[in-house]
Formats: sequence, C-alpha cells, structure tokens
Amino acid sequence: MSIAACLFTPSPPSFSHLPPASITPKFPTTFPLHLHLHLRLSSSATGLRHTRPSPFLALSAGGDGGDINRNNNNNNSGGGGGDDDNGKHGSGGDENAGDKNRKEAMIVLAEAGRSTESLPKDLAAVIQAGRIPGSVVERFLGLEKSGLMRWLMQFGGFKERLLADDLFLAKVAMECGVGIFTKTAAEYERRRENFFKELEIVFADVVMAVIADFMLVYLPAPTVSLRPPLAVSAGAISKFFYSCPDNAFQIALPGTSYSLLQRLGAIGRNGAKLFAVGTTSSLVGTAITNAFINARKVVDSSAADEVENVPILSTSVAYGVYMAVSSNLRYQVLAGVIEQRILEPLLHQHKLMLSATCFVVRTGNTFLGSLLWVDYARLVGIQKAHEENTADR
Repeated sequence: MSIAACLFTPSPPSFSHLPPASITPKFPTTFPLHLHLHLRLSSSATGLRHTRPSPFLALSAGGDGGDINRNNNNNNSGGGGGDDDNGKHGSGGDENAGDKNRKEAMIVLAEAGRSTESLPKDLAAVIQAGRIPGSVVERFLGLEKSGLMRWLMQFGGFKERLLADDLFLAKVAMECGVGIFTKTAAEYERRRENFFKELEIVFADVVMAVIADFMLVYLPAPTVSLRPPLAVSAGAISKFFYSCPDNAFQIALPGTSYSLLQRLGAIGRNGAKLFAVGTTSSLVGTAITNAFINARKVVDSSAADEVENVPILSTSVAYGVYMAVSSNLRYQVLAGVIEQRILEPLLHQHKLMLSATCFVVRTGNTFLGSLLWVDYARLVGIQKAHEENTADR
C-alpha cells in the first residue's frame, strides 16, 4: 500500500473537461486476510530451502553445516564451534534463532497438514521452545513413513540419533556386520581345527563383541537433544553433563553452541560409559570362555595342558580402558568429523554412495582398532603368557 500511495501522491495534471471525481482514483485501504496469509507463508517458506554451506568452511570455522542444518543462514553464533563462555544458548541473537526455528517448524507442519498435537510430546515441546529448525521436523515426518523407523522412534535414544542422522540404523548394521565377520575370522585363525569343537566359546566371544560394537556406534553418535529441562534442584555436575553434546565434534543446531569444556565433557562422559560397557562385556565373555575351558578339561584330560584359563579381571579392566580411550576417541572423530562434517555435506544427494563410503571408512576403523588392541594387549602384558607358550613350541 505504501508503494501505491507513493505513486499517486504527486498532484495530478489538470483535466478541465473531466469532472473532479474522475481525477482521484479510488483504492481499497485493506487487502483480504487470505492474501496477507498467503504472502506471509510464501515469503517465510523460502527460508527452508537454502544452498548448503561448504563443508570445509563449516569444519574450519566450527559453524553449522551438514544436512541437518542446511537451512541455517541466520546471523547468530549458534555454530558447532562458536562457543560462548558458559556453553548455553548464547546471547540476544539466539532469541531470534529460537523464533526462527519455531516459525520454520510450524511452516513444515502446516505444509504437511500436521499439528503439534499429532507429534510426540518431547518433539512438540522442543518445537514450541524453538530448539530445533524446520529441517529436523521435516526429517521426522520422512522417517515416520517407515514402519520400522516409526517403531524405533518410540525409544528416546533412537529418536534423537535418527533425527540427527537418517543413516544411523544403517551404520549400526554396518558396524555389527563387520564386527561379526572380523571376530569370527579372528576366532577361526586362532583355533583352526578346534574351531567347531569350541563353537560355544566362539559364539560367546562373538556375542560380546557385537554388543560392544553396537555401543561403540550408539554412544558417540551425534544427537538432536529432546530431553526436558533439568530440575532446579539438580546439582552442578548434573547440569554440566546435561549441557554437553553426545558427540564432542557434532554440529550444533541453530541457536545452540557448545563451549570447549562441554565438548571435552562429552569425551569424558562417553569414556566412562564405554569403560563400563567394555569391562562388563569382557568380564561376561571371559567368564563364559573360562567356564567352557574348565568343562572341556573335565571331559578331556589331555586338553588341560593345551588350553589355559584367561585372566578375567586384568583382561576385563584392560579392555574397558582400551574402549574408554582408543575406541572412544576414534568413534567420536569418525561420527562427528569424518561422517557428519565431511562426507554428509559432500554426498548428501547420493545416499547410496554415502552409505558405501561410510562402510569403507568404518571397516578401516575396525581394522585399525584390531591392530591397536593387539599392540595394547601386549603392552599391558595380558598376552604375554600366550606369546611365551608359542615361543616354547
């Protein structure tokens, strides 16, 4: 209306042969409500589809990038490495980011004919709080079309990881599949002709390895946090770890930033969890192995000199430390840097190629981990007895 008014503000030329009423044009002072709504939705919806930022720029600057943040062109500091002093939701600019996230999410829901009441309560709450952008809501609606994904998203941990990476389930399958193959091959190489005779021990070892492989993918995976706010009475330590990301290198959503201390806290927290997982899985696996060995010695007395019991406590603690340090750091870098910051932005339009590349990278990481474990086991001495027996023969 302001443009139209400007066009007709100058004095009109004199037309003496026309009546005065015909000189001054008449314009409606208001537009229909549906036209205002259409213009608002059209102009806002364009914010959902922007050109993806360069992955190398995102990696070097620590800013938002990758598929989950492809609509982030705001001017706030909510990047993955744009850390503030307290690691919270930053300053005044993040308020605008929260409003923008909320508007984008509501536009996506409107285009899909959905409302927040039709969403899970945790997802609806973070949408209303402006904590997630429209791209996350769009991903949720896409995953919901699959019956398997819809079932998995009933579990909070799976939902948070699938919203951050729609290939998360494929990566779990890759890791566990490679783990089964490599562990079985290693057991056959070690046992040779006794492989089928000791099939129970092989099975127990492989099951424990698969559980460890699953946790190595699950715990360090980037997430979209849907957790409700902590109680006011929560302690300082709880509040600190609550604010830490699940992956130390993951890209922060628009309006969110993590401090260096919080990213280090993510490594420490996952390290503690993986220590518990590694120690427990090794403890159970080693105990089952020793039980089968002792049963075999009872049945076959000639096997008493050939097979020795595995030291339970030292092996379990050593494996827990290995997972907390080596495995933790390798999988944090693999998921947060190599996959989310490099491969995903480069190959986001080629999912098959992205999956194949992730498979190759994860297979190489598993092989590297096997080599590091052998060197570590020899360093701490838990394979010394085996080496001495081999040398004596």
